[in-house]
Amino acid sequence: MPSTLQNRFKKVLDYFTRGNERNQSIKKNIFLSFFIRGGSILTSLLLVPVTIQYVGNVQYGLWITISSIIAWMSTFDLGMGNGLRNKLAHALAMNDHSNSSKYVSTTYAILFMIALGIFGLVYTAGIWIDWASIINAPEVYRDLVWPAVLIILICFCLQFFLQTINTVLTATHQPYKTNLITLLGQLLSLICIYVLSLQGPGNLITAVLVLAGLPVVVLFLANMYYFATLLKSFAPKIQHVEMGHGKDLFNLGGIFFLIQIGALALYQTDNIIITNILGPEYVTEFNVAYKYYTAGFTIFTIILTPYWSAFTDAYAKQDYAWMRATINMLRKMGLGFVLLSVLLLAVSGKVFEIWVGDAVSVSWALSISFACYYMVYVWHVIHIVLINGVGKLRMQLITIVVSAVINIPLSICLGKMYGLPGVISANTAIFLVMSILFGIQSEKIINQSAVGIWNK
Repeated sequence: MPSTLQNRFKKVLDYFTRGNERNQSIKKNIFLSFFIRGGSILTSLLLVPVTIQYVGNVQYGLWITISSIIAWMSTFDLGMGNGLRNKLAHALAMNDHSNSSKYVSTTYAILFMIALGIFGLVYTAGIWIDWASIINAPEVYRDLVWPAVLIILICFCLQFFLQTINTVLTATHQPYKTNLITLLGQLLSLICIYVLSLQGPGNLITAVLVLAGLPVVVLFLANMYYFATLLKSFAPKIQHVEMGHGKDLFNLGGIFFLIQIGALALYQTDNIIITNILGPEYVTEFNVAYKYYTAGFTIFTIILTPYWSAFTDAYAKQDYAWMRATINMLRKMGLGFVLLSVLLLAVSGKVFEIWVGDAVSVSWALSISFACYYMVYVWHVIHIVLINGVGKLRMQLITIVVSAVINIPLSICLGKMYGLPGVISANTAIFLVMSILFGIQSEKIINQSAVGIWNK
């Protein structure tokens, strides 16, 4: 028996040490991320019923809607985060450590200034905005909406530039550490909400302070720790801030920025549409189903995350053979996750019953819609990782802007006709078209036959 265990351990060790440095790094990140994200998924799922029990369906729906609106402002980073991710990964591939430090310092400086501008602008305008009407808040909760918006805004602005640490960790092929930061923030939030729920029903303000504030505290501590230890050579310094490098980041990041704006219409408008045409309580049902199916496909996200920067590294070194083998492997793996969506659908009723009980009722039609959505989403995201990694973004920009224009009226129309399933079906149709186009572009890039719009 000991020899058998020893042989198995040796096989596992051989797997993680086999292949080139790029593949070894990917395997290490995927392995560690599975455990960390597994804890994160469990924590996130537990946080839903605990928070609903603490504040109720309506206030939970208001929290989700407000946080979605504020999250729109993440696009005001002008694509700096994704620009830094590609530039830093490319510089490291070329052993250009001097520019690496300058890119990090310049990104922090620019995002800090943008965060100050966002706070000043939104706070000034927000005083005159009727937020309660925008999110269709019931009369009894109207006085809580603006204070909740203000708290979320402050936390968002702090997170806006502090989360650059996640980009640096990902670009340096350590994305599992970004998952660890997220997990710690979620754990603290879960513990605090649970302790508060034991004292009786709560209110929106207290929940927002915990759910939005504690992850920011963890993010701040992570910045202090990593830049004092493992990432000391990349630590942001005022003397390393160079606006010339800012221009380089903007040139690439500007396209990412426009893509992010288009993505808002695809990812972040559903809650607003639902709360206005159906009511805030339907936002809760929608997000319970969303979290369930997202949890299942988080495994696929874990696998894909290291590949963005790996594709950047491979493209910089013109390693097309590796890119071809990798994309084919990911496609085969994607078929397995299509089958996973069918499994999640089959057991969804029982899972919802155990998970949220009678607090939220998720319709069978909504579950079917989400299962179909993720079948399409898997194929889409496989090719987006490659395209983003090599920085050929023009086709994605055009496609997502057109899709954004179509998606909102389509979601409203189908939502009024078919309810929640109609809203998610609109997203599915959009992603189906985009996944076909991006699959074609990926083939052209790998075969070095991309010309014109396919190579920009």
